[in-house]
Amino acid sequence: MPGGSWLAHPLVVLLPVALLGAVLLGATILFWWQAPARSKIPRAQKRREEALRRMAALAERLRQQEPELDPKPILELPLEKLVQKLLADELSLESVLCSYLEEALKAHQEVNCLTDFLDECEEQLQALKKLEKSERGLLYGVPISLKDVYDCMGHDSTCGLAQFLEKPAAKDGVIVQVLKAQGAIPFVKTNISQTLLSFDCSNPIYGQTLNPQNLKKTSGGSSGGEGALLAEGGSILGMGTDTGGSIRIPASFCGVCGIRVTAYRLSNSGIASAVKGRKTVVAVTGPLAWDVESLALCLRALLSEHMHRLDPTVPFLPFREEVYSSDRPLRIGYYESDGFTQPSPSMVRAVKLTSRLLRDAGHQVIPFSVPRTEYAFFHLFLGSLFADGGASLLEKLKGDIVDPSLKNIVTILRLPDSLTRFLAWIWKCIKPRASQTLEVLCGVGTPKKLWELHIAVEEYQQEFIAKWRSLDLDVLLSPALDPTFYIGYPAKTHTSSFYLGLYNLLNFPAGVVPVTTVTPQDEKELAFYRGYYRDSFDKSFQEAVRGSVGLPVAVQCIALPWEEELCLRFMKEVETLVKNQMEPK
Repeated sequence: MPGGSWLAHPLVVLLPVALLGAVLLGATILFWWQAPARSKIPRAQKRREEALRRMAALAERLRQQEPELDPKPILELPLEKLVQKLLADELSLESVLCSYLEEALKAHQEVNCLTDFLDECEEQLQALKKLEKSERGLLYGVPISLKDVYDCMGHDSTCGLAQFLEKPAAKDGVIVQVLKAQGAIPFVKTNISQTLLSFDCSNPIYGQTLNPQNLKKTSGGSSGGEGALLAEGGSILGMGTDTGGSIRIPASFCGVCGIRVTAYRLSNSGIASAVKGRKTVVAVTGPLAWDVESLALCLRALLSEHMHRLDPTVPFLPFREEVYSSDRPLRIGYYESDGFTQPSPSMVRAVKLTSRLLRDAGHQVIPFSVPRTEYAFFHLFLGSLFADGGASLLEKLKGDIVDPSLKNIVTILRLPDSLTRFLAWIWKCIKPRASQTLEVLCGVGTPKKLWELHIAVEEYQQEFIAKWRSLDLDVLLSPALDPTFYIGYPAKTHTSSFYLGLYNLLNFPAGVVPVTTVTPQDEKELAFYRGYYRDSFDKSFQEAVRGSVGLPVAVQCIALPWEEELCLRFMKEVETLVKNQMEPK
């Protein structure tokens, strides 16, 4: 009809104009909402550049004191030998710090792993030189790197968030104080994933950290700066934190060792966190290093009366040398798959190899199966992480630029719960794991349901321990998560991280040890990978780990709560057996 055509014409013209106006208005609001972050971030980046220049200047001053210094022999020393030489005055404090300053700067140029230089390291070095030999600690003169969540007086602890910028710590955190008392020299802080909830390693302030062995892949997260720096030889010992694998994933991706301890065995005082208040699946501290002996030395130093005095909430449980040094045969449970995420071929081969070596060495090796993995992941693990429906996380991201690794989950968290539940219902039959994820992200809803969740976590922990006890196990061997992912893929397959996250849920000490590398045969077998659910998570996992020939593959060693020394003893056994197998006879 002519009248209809006349009415339709302006609508056709006005609708695109209205849509364009809405988009421009939304973009303008977003820009002004993010204005504080956009102003803080360039200032933080400039401060980093200035700090790294001061770091280079200190390295140059130290080198001028020893112009003939050859750093290579120093950088090749394992931690135990390095400490021995420092205590015996066979190496100067200046030569060691200079060597690691130079190497850390080289590593940063390659992989973007540093966020800050701790200028006070020079003053601390001078203070150490004045000590009597009897006053020198277990880590005397050791340069140590810290994840960018450890409070150091006068420096930001960012968690990758603009909201935490320009709020320097008033004092050192407890762990940093104890490390310094033991003679360690914290000298740099390292990069992290934004909010610490991704196992990629990027944030809008400092950018993406790369894997030293393949620059197209991630170093892992959230302690990815530590993993990358250690793998590049720019640090000999680093401190990370672990909420869902955040120490062990970077360690395994980068080919180094790392351990998460039982919650509250090490102090959390002076550790920044994007989300506080959780009582299940809590963040714990722990070291990363080149070898297991270095991890043990670090825990010997930290598990001191000094730490207990600084933080009385931490029990005084000194390192039990007799457990770590024991050589009695172990009864070891093992599994090649958790039944939830089909492991990569290299993950399976790593467990097969390690279990065979352990059996041949005289240990008992018994099959173990993880109970109710899907339930544990969605209802207990994710349920605990997002019990508040992501409200605390969104509060910390308010006005901030959201990193690509978090954009999908943040978009979902910002939807009305009714819409999220509707989408979960639609996907229930088509994409069951995506549906369960959406359902869990809505939170528990009431205090009563939160208490019920806590009870369910306790019951699952007791169920797992009962199964462990029924087999009379000392320790447990499992896959880690390997090989490293292409950048951006951790956000697409969060389910796979539960190989590590399970032990955060259970609060068991767990560490990773590299045992092999990806072979061409592993890569061929990966072509036939389908996954147990054959969904987008499985497809993304296959895509994430491909192209990894020659990259490191680890296994995970687990013990019961408060048995860190036994966990380390098991890790040491694995490390020794693998090393002996690789050495020419």
